[in-house]
Amino acid sequence: MLLVTGGAGFIGANFVLNTIATTGEPIVVLDALTYAANPANLAPLAEDPRLQLVVGDIGDRPLVRSLLEQHQPRAVVHFAAESHVDRSIAASDAFVRTNVMGTHALLEESRLFWNQLAPQSRDRFRFLHVSTDEVFGSLGPQDPAFNEHTPYAPNSPYSASKAASDHLVRAWHHTYGLPTLITNCSNNYGPFQFPEKLIPLTIHRALAGEPIPVYGDGSNVRDWLHVSDHCTAIGTVLEGSRPGETWVIGGNAERRNIDLVHTLCDVLDRLRPDPVGQSYRRLITFVTDRPGHDQRYAIDARRLRDQLGWTPAKTFEGGLEETVQWYLNHGDWLDNVTSGRYRDWISQQYSDRDGGQR
Repeated sequence: MLLVTGGAGFIGANFVLNTIATTGEPIVVLDALTYAANPANLAPLAEDPRLQLVVGDIGDRPLVRSLLEQHQPRAVVHFAAESHVDRSIAASDAFVRTNVMGTHALLEESRLFWNQLAPQSRDRFRFLHVSTDEVFGSLGPQDPAFNEHTPYAPNSPYSASKAASDHLVRAWHHTYGLPTLITNCSNNYGPFQFPEKLIPLTIHRALAGEPIPVYGDGSNVRDWLHVSDHCTAIGTVLEGSRPGETWVIGGNAERRNIDLVHTLCDVLDRLRPDPVGQSYRRLITFVTDRPGHDQRYAIDARRLRDQLGWTPAKTFEGGLEETVQWYLNHGDWLDNVTSGRYRDWISQQYSDRDGGQR
């Protein structure tokens, strides 16, 4: 069985659902159920004995210890993290606490657990840490894409906290021999993504007839990876990689933010026409850029393709249309996660920036 941290969040929940569907392997999810996590993400497995959801913090070492001792997992797959750059700029404490101190606690308990395993189980055990391409900093328009040898240069409190956690994971392998793996992925999209991120935010605001905020002039570039492809890549690394390795995972789909928002508006125009008969593009509103906004991310995942045989299964166009349709089909889920504190956050984040539109 697997112990999956953050398994009620966007990527973690998709990994849990995909893994149980394809392998049947039991999973224990440890999740603090903060604002971006939702037990409803795991609803298809609510009555399935192969899934156990434990509400708790990765920094609670006695709890982590008890789960490791009770369930004897063959691997820890570590998704749990604070992940939104804007929130890290507004309040960095939670990012250091969860991403750095929480990862340290999880590493230490995993090390102690691994040390007492029988030799065969020790050889099989893995600690897989899921990270981000943002630890590598920002690329210029003509710079080569990130790969496994790109130097770290984080530029936001979020990416700095993830870089720190990556370094801890690497050190626990080098110093203690803990069989760790690190994956650094590009921007994910797909079902269950909390609508503070660009794609679900655009969909949600468009359907509500509200301004769609785009930072700066919208020229920032991201490489987009469907979450289901990310999940298969993680499974591939977990099963096929030697301990101590790092792998970058990308979708081969670089897009400017403004081009992505235009495409989303066009898909919505076709699938859910606006009642007023106009294009959703009319709602696009350029707002003052975020501080230190990285210009471009891109991933060169050839090593993962050549050595472990993984490539994305979805095209960006097909995956994006599927994603829009999922949100259209799950209006109750969207309404539930966008009430209360989320609305307060959106108001705080973007209302003061509208004067900077251009």
